Amino acid sequence: QLSLADLAGYQAKKREPICHDYRAQARDYRICGMPPPSSGAIAVGQILGILNNTPAATLALDTGMGGTAGAAPSADWLHLYTEASRLAFADRAQYLADPDFVQPPGGSWMSLLDPAYLADRARLIAAQPGGQSMKVAKPGTPGGVKSAYAPMPEQPEYGTSHISIVDAYGNAIAMTTTIEDAFGARQMVGGFLLNNELTDFSFAPTDASGAPVANRVQPGKRPRSSMAPTLVFDKATGQLVMSGGSPGGALIIHYTAKTLYGVLNWGQMPQQAINLPNFGSLNGPTLLEEKRFAPATVEALKARGHEVREMAMTSGLQAITRGQAHGKPLWLGGADPRREGVVMGD
Repeated sequence: QLSLADLAGYQAKKREPICHDYRAQARDYRICGMPPPSSGAIAVGQILGILNNTPAATLALDTGMGGTAGAAPSADWLHLYTEASRLAFADRAQYLADPDFVQPPGGSWMSLLDPAYLADRARLIAAQPGGQSMKVAKPGTPGGVKSAYAPMPEQPEYGTSHISIVDAYGNAIAMTTTIEDAFGARQMVGGFLLNNELTDFSFAPTDASGAPVANRVQPGKRPRSSMAPTLVFDKATGQLVMSGGSPGGALIIHYTAKTLYGVLNWGQMPQQAINLPNFGSLNGPTLLEEKRFAPATVEALKARGHEVREMAMTSGLQAITRGQAHGKPLWLGGADPRREGVVMGD
């Protein structure tokens, strides 16, 4: 039960970002995001890193094949992406929780983003034409140390808000904020709604054998999040390239990864990348945004063993990317048409 003493004793914590290198279109980037207890930056980094160890980079968008909405990823690319997602979400369920209560595997959260580890995980994907989906992935052993924790069962996660801003001086922010489900705990105190973040903890503290779940409820513990506010830098110059993020519960990870991939790998403008149909897997069925993919794409995935679910995937992406015009910086913005976002600038 929450008490006044809990509120009085609460302190916000400043944490070092999780940053990892990423190479796309012969250019090196440094991608930075929130560390645990948020799982977003690590899961996004794992998906992108695993994909870079598959033929994904050789696969272009299908233009004019996305149902009613134009360009869309191909079935072959979606197979690789969702398989990488299964591997990332298996690790997320096994390892990610409040670092004040849970030790990272191998002594460092970066073990989950180690290039050799991600290359090893990528070998589990049947990448050849006709290769079958693994359906449900098992967690790996980052850092070479087996975990004593049990994987957290899947459970729903709810809403958030995101905003990306760059000012006239080049200072940038990617901010994702949440009170969990819409209207939080449905309790208003002093003019603001109380959050409902306790539902981000695992409802089950242990598995059937009694092994503890890393993200179980404990006093003073912060729940695991999927928020993925992201800043991307040019590795060589340190210059900001992109700010982005989204609301959307656990699907935040996929919405953010999609937009990063669209901009960095497919060379899209931020609005184009945001407008791409949504997709992903939480280590179960392959999820596709309804009415956005051609029937042939759906059938091709099913032929590779995917259990496909077409559903509403209401992202709220916001992104800003850096370009150049006449030798001067040019900032390009994108806002998700699926929600109420808007691009504004002076």
